[in-house]
Amino acid sequence: MKVFTTIFFSFCFAYCAAAQAPLTPADSEKAVVDATRPPTLVKSTDDHSLVTVLGYHDFTSTGEATAMKLPTDAFRKQLQALKDLKLKILTLEEFLAWKTGNLKLPERSVLITIDDGWKTVYDHAYPILKEFEFPFTLFIYKNYVDGGGKALTTAMVEEMKANGASVGSHSVSHPYPSTIRKKIQLGPEKYADFINIELGDSKQFLEEKFGEAITTYAYPGGFHTPEMFDVAKKEGYECLFTVHPGKVSKKSPNMTLPRYIILGTHDSVFENATRFPATATSTASLGAFIQNIPHPVTPAAGSTIGNRLPIISADLSGIEQLDPTSLVMRVAGFGKVPATFDPESKKFSWKVNRRLRKPTCDITVSWKLLEAEKYEKPMSWTFIVNRREAYLPTTSPSLPAAQQ
Repeated sequence: MKVFTTIFFSFCFAYCAAAQAPLTPADSEKAVVDATRPPTLVKSTDDHSLVTVLGYHDFTSTGEATAMKLPTDAFRKQLQALKDLKLKILTLEEFLAWKTGNLKLPERSVLITIDDGWKTVYDHAYPILKEFEFPFTLFIYKNYVDGGGKALTTAMVEEMKANGASVGSHSVSHPYPSTIRKKIQLGPEKYADFINIELGDSKQFLEEKFGEAITTYAYPGGFHTPEMFDVAKKEGYECLFTVHPGKVSKKSPNMTLPRYIILGTHDSVFENATRFPATATSTASLGAFIQNIPHPVTPAAGSTIGNRLPIISADLSGIEQLDPTSLVMRVAGFGKVPATFDPESKKFSWKVNRRLRKPTCDITVSWKLLEAEKYEKPMSWTFIVNRREAYLPTTSPSLPAAQQ
């Protein structure tokens, strides 16, 4: 009642000052009704969908990872993570229908793109994509199609197109930023001729060779200048992609769409790419923690657990000449912890003694070899804590006995 009285007198003062007219009982009743009425909820018609565009390049089944080369076992783990996260994997046609039209998408989707046209795409990535039944887009450049032993052939592209692949342009010659800067220095006319060839001829070539409209373009190296935008519009390109990380929204500029370039040496890029903010209808997504570690650990790297007091352990039986006295385990939020080493199982373990509070837990284990002066490269991994699941009861509460 006190709140209503305060509202009433505030209303009286404002009303009298404005109208200089006496209040009536009806005015008083209206003031109370207006102050206590629930707010009117206006349904938003905005499209809040977000799309992560993943950009890959080269693949290897046996070699070491590099920035541009991803081992196939890591690629498989990433695709499995996309499946586990229940993210919709878009065809290029679906992406364009949403971005330039009225197609409705889920709040979180993924577009898989692969640049350049390396033969390893056909040999190593394509079989895994086909297994998962995931569509993907090939951004290929004219001079590398049928370009030799390491390049995709027309037949390979045609086969992939028959099994979920779409094609976009990646220029004629794949000019690096340094090349483009040199062309700019030649003057506006020669630079205009250059970008007309790179964007225009590549589009015409791909359309004639593969029999489909080419309306997307990936800037080589992500480098672009304003002059390219006018040429792109003239040639009929609808969406052009950079290498700047970020989510694509309906409002993202079509000439400079962000992409997460997946690096074989930086797992965090994929984690960030699969992390989505909370919305009105869904909670935030932490993303997929894809980690390649040399020894078995518990909880497993990237796994989700409901127990907030887990046992953390590392199986170090695969390390020869291990110095057990050098072992150190650090847990985020706890620092160095009193983990113990079992000489029989070769496991280094510690049971968490205070409930984990954060949604993720980072662990590092370090060691030296016998007679070595320096520590080996530490082993680090992260697991996810489902705090909501941790609060759920494991058994039904007992009810009091009925009185006789």
